[in-house]
Amino acid sequence: MLRRIHGDKRWPDRVNARLERAFAVRVVRARPLERGPVRAPRDQKIDRLVREPVFICSSVRSGSTLLRSILDSHSQIHAPHETHVRRLQVVPATGAARQAMTALDLNVRDLEHLLWDRVLHRELARSGKRIVVEKTPSNVFVLDRLMTAWPGARLVFLVRHPFCIARSWHEGDPERRPMSYAIPYTLNFMRHVERARQRYEGLTVRYEDLTVDAGGQTRRLCDFLGVPWEAGMVEYGRHHDPDTFVSGIGDWSDKIRSGTVQQGRPLPPPDEVPEELREMCRTWGY
Repeated sequence: MLRRIHGDKRWPDRVNARLERAFAVRVVRARPLERGPVRAPRDQKIDRLVREPVFICSSVRSGSTLLRSILDSHSQIHAPHETHVRRLQVVPATGAARQAMTALDLNVRDLEHLLWDRVLHRELARSGKRIVVEKTPSNVFVLDRLMTAWPGARLVFLVRHPFCIARSWHEGDPERRPMSYAIPYTLNFMRHVERARQRYEGLTVRYEDLTVDAGGQTRRLCDFLGVPWEAGMVEYGRHHDPDTFVSGIGDWSDKIRSGTVQQGRPLPPPDEVPEELREMCRTWGY
């Protein structure tokens, strides 16, 4: 507990307790700083340490952990586990902090962008590489904000057969994820991915093509990112400890932990695809 000195005597605990409670009330009651609009950086050189991050835009269970592991095995590309930076929030806790940020013309969203950028830059600097890739699937729900925060960002769209996505997510926890829930849940991700494909330029990679022709697909990726192709990037197991694949920040299945690119499951016959997923199958050419 906080102790204060008053003359030659320490304040009693009950006084300290009242002080702490009073301070806590002032913090809780403090009017929050306005979140404000989502704004692009006013000066890229000042406001962004990472100028051109790469975002993998995909649904859950689309093979994004495989793709990021392959990319991370390149000597110039750092693709860490899912960082979930968009979930990091900034809360000025006092009136003085609110006043200071307002005087600096920084709203909450501006501050959050600075924090997100700093986290990605820290990861990139620690790696010693020059390109950072972020692959958190839920980024698809805030992609407009990410593209505003980083006008120079590049996108890699990763698609997979829609029924295989839903079935794979269901199989991760069959009791808690029945197919009746897995289909609409994953379809929401897929629709946001397709919306992004229609709205922004980028490179589209099919998971099935990546597992069958990893060499050819990684050449396409390297050309898109402006780096020379390296044969060793396909052998991602040589660069990653299997224990780093854990639940919550990416795939953790035995398949990804094997360290080798394995062919995906056979595509389902059209008549086995649930009606809710057929339009997305047609859209993605399955």
